[in-house]
Formats: sequence, structure tokens, C-alpha cells
Amino acid sequence: MNTYSWNAKDYERNSQAQQKWARELIANLNLTGAEDILDLGCGDGKVTAEIAGLVGDGAVVGVDNSMQMIELAKEKYPPNDHPNLSFQVMDASDLSFEGYFDLVFSNAALHWVKNHKPVVEGLYKGLRVGGKILLRMGGKGDAAGILSIMDELKASPKWAQYFTEFEFPFTFLGVDDYQALLRESGFSIIRVELIPKDMTHDGKSGREGWIRTTWLPYTQRIPNEKREVFIEEAAAKYLDKVPLAADDKAHVAMIMIEVEAEKIR
Repeated sequence: MNTYSWNAKDYERNSQAQQKWARELIANLNLTGAEDILDLGCGDGKVTAEIAGLVGDGAVVGVDNSMQMIELAKEKYPPNDHPNLSFQVMDASDLSFEGYFDLVFSNAALHWVKNHKPVVEGLYKGLRVGGKILLRMGGKGDAAGILSIMDELKASPKWAQYFTEFEFPFTFLGVDDYQALLRESGFSIIRVELIPKDMTHDGKSGREGWIRTTWLPYTQRIPNEKREVFIEEAAAKYLDKVPLAADDKAHVAMIMIEVEAEKIR
């Protein structure tokens, strides 16, 4: 998983859409209250803390490869206030758990990982028999609108100098890809599907906040003194193509892949 210099507090302010979608996923978990759960790619920890509140007789571990995110999570959700919740810096491709969890949850994180094979193998190893995974991440065709804007900008005379040897940072897999990965690792597949989602932000400033806090592979190539100009330009170009709705919300068409599978032996 690539490591970028996340501004954890800024991300926390601009990640309401991610939190809303995570709550939808949590509602599908059918928790009994006694599960041990891994939140993979936990970010600032707010969703992890919500899950911990639902499993008073279980425990939740949040892992992320961003030191900045884990530091913020530990600061906001200390053990004294959340005794069944802990956080660790750990890479999704190098998980060190064995037979430890009843459930692995992941929302809007794993599209940052290039190779999903070691991730899925690590998840299988980390589960108890009968344990399940519920993952949601960017899927095949995700964020095509904003990506086309980023492609335009990085090819333009004004910005091209900052994108030499640029490598596409995300992995957007399809249903067949993920089913094959799960079978190879020993999982029994419950469901793998691509789901269109509408992401909304509050106006132009909300769109800029989203670009600033989550499109780091692009924005962090721009020198600090020019970065806000790049972000404003990206947001303005997108809003030219997809104008604000009547309620001043900015909309983005996303395609997520949801993965549900079980370790049966």
C-alpha cells in the first residue's frame, strides 16, 4: 500500500461521505455484540469507534498504514474511554494476525493497494474458522469523471512537468478478478458485486476538500505554493462538467465493489 502524507485532521473534516457509506455497511453486519473485529484501513478511527460501540462483549482493532491517521485515532479514542478498541500501524499487504478475528470490515480503503493477493491471504489467515470478511472499495470503472479531469490536468502545459513517470495509484478490480482471488485463498464466496454510488459534497468548497484530502497521488506532486491552485482548478473543471445540483450539492458518480466471503475450514 502506498504511503502518502495524509493530513488526518483535514481528512476527518472532509470524509462524511465515506462515513455515511460505512454506516450502511455496518448495518449489514448483523452483529451479536460479542465479535472480535478488524477494521482494515481504519483511517481516523471514527468508524472503528462506532463498530466498537456495537460489540461491548467483543473487541475491535483498527489498522492503517498511515502513522498520521493512527496517531489521530489513538488521540481521539483513548483506551480509558474505549477499552475494547485499539489501533496499530500496519500495511494491508503484510497483516500479522492468525486465527484472531470473527469479522474483517473494510470501507473505501483497499483500492489503494496494488496487489490484492497478499491482502486476501492475510485476511484468510487472520480469521477464525466461520469468520467472514465484508469489504467495500473502489471497483472497475470507479471515479471515471474525476479521473478524466486529473488526466487532462496532468497532460496540460501548466502541470505536466510535475507528472513525469506518474504511475496510476489505484486498483479498481472487477467481480471476476475478486472471485478468483477469494477462491485461490480458500474463501467460500457469499457475494461479490459492483454497485454504483452517488457521492455528494457541500458545494465547491466540499469538492475542493475531497480532492485535497483524498487525491494525494496527484496533489502531492504539486509544489506547496501551487497546490491550492491545482485543487481549485480540478474542482472547477469537474463542476463545469457536472454542475452543482439545485441544493448546492456536488455529485460524483462512483462504482464500488462489495466483497463478502467466509472462512469455512
